[in-house]
Amino acid sequence: MARKYFGTDGIRGLANGAKLTPELALRVGMAAGHTFVRGDHRNRVVIGKDTRRSGYMIESALGAGFTAVGMDVYFLGPMPTPAVAMLTRSLRADLGVMISASHNPYDDNGIKLFRPDGYKLSDELELEIERLIDSDMTSLLAHGRDIGRAHRDEEARTRYIEYAKRTLPRGTDLAGLRVVLDCANGAAYKVAPVALWELGAEVFTIGDRPDGFNINDKVGSTAPEAVAAKVKEVRADIGIALDGDADRVIIVDEKGDVVDGDQFLAVIAQSWLEREMLVGGGIVATVMSNLGLERYLTSLGLTLERTQVGDRYVLEAMRNKGFNVGGEQSGHIILSDFTTTGDGLVAALQLLAALKQQERSVSEICARFTKVPQLLRSVKFKSGKPLEHKQVIQAIADAEAMLGNGGRLVVRASGTEPVIRVMGEADDASLVTTVVSQIEAAIRDVV
Repeated sequence: MARKYFGTDGIRGLANGAKLTPELALRVGMAAGHTFVRGDHRNRVVIGKDTRRSGYMIESALGAGFTAVGMDVYFLGPMPTPAVAMLTRSLRADLGVMISASHNPYDDNGIKLFRPDGYKLSDELELEIERLIDSDMTSLLAHGRDIGRAHRDEEARTRYIEYAKRTLPRGTDLAGLRVVLDCANGAAYKVAPVALWELGAEVFTIGDRPDGFNINDKVGSTAPEAVAAKVKEVRADIGIALDGDADRVIIVDEKGDVVDGDQFLAVIAQSWLEREMLVGGGIVATVMSNLGLERYLTSLGLTLERTQVGDRYVLEAMRNKGFNVGGEQSGHIILSDFTTTGDGLVAALQLLAALKQQERSVSEICARFTKVPQLLRSVKFKSGKPLEHKQVIQAIADAEAMLGNGGRLVVRASGTEPVIRVMGEADDASLVTTVVSQIEAAIRDVV
């Protein structure tokens, strides 16, 4: 059954646009609150947000909805998505909410929901919430003493910082490391610099001056040029770039070169294998991960379990098949020993631990394999279903025939924006360019 409001990562859209309005946020609060009211205790929900101006509006509307159905609300303020997931568990909340549109521009926003155990909702729960959103919820309203209260939690940041620090191996500190940290003017701008500094690193922070409109604006994991330039300027050992809600991370080495999520996963897999921490005999990644990663893992005697794109699908495979490391090429790294979702800061700390342990440069420890030539292009469209056109279907079939068994092709619609992603990879770089360009041209002809 198609979902009306929820996408691959919660509800997302233009703030005060066709979908994401204060009225919808109010109804989400009422519907989700009712769904997670349990027992006769004072039910509670924790709400975090990133730094978008529209977060104030959505936060207030959600709070009204939750209190209206009898839930007590704890506003956490600017807080990374993984911190909200962790605090939902730590505070024994009945529900967690993150207000963010992740790496999208400031005028978008979104609502992500977490179960009491810190995991994202199932499709079935989202469908049930959607059914309630579109229903008459008058009968769900609380009355008198049952109406909820709202609180500001001033200690939440400290809780998350201490939690993140405890994920480092015992006895590890970051003394002697020069670290450039790009907070994307987003949700981690308060917590991430403090955590790194308290662990002993010398921290040079950029993207830590949010004004409500500059989140992800030429900073963060989608614009690693900023952190790369700063690394070279201050001669840092490493650059760490988070995205708007800090659930993903991109690393820059001491030369200013970007280390993508696949190399990151290779480092974690090898490090955890040596420390006898790796569970499941391999890791989980998506269909977008480079073939070079798969070959490297095979050389270690490990497997690569592939899923469709989306951290929720990575996590689902990890839980179902017993893995504790997974992630995406884009920098979503999930370490289930510590987190229930991607956590950019915690993942970065694991890399920093490996850096200290091996006493080598980032460029050395993050060059685990030679990448197979891969090309990714994005084609925007306004409406319709371009992938259902005969012309596009034929172009994809022709490309697959050209690649044969020596390469891979992934063509998919983005779950968060009107874009078709076309990815091809093979040992022959010119062949990859040819097949991707042919599919791109076919899509542009029909949009």
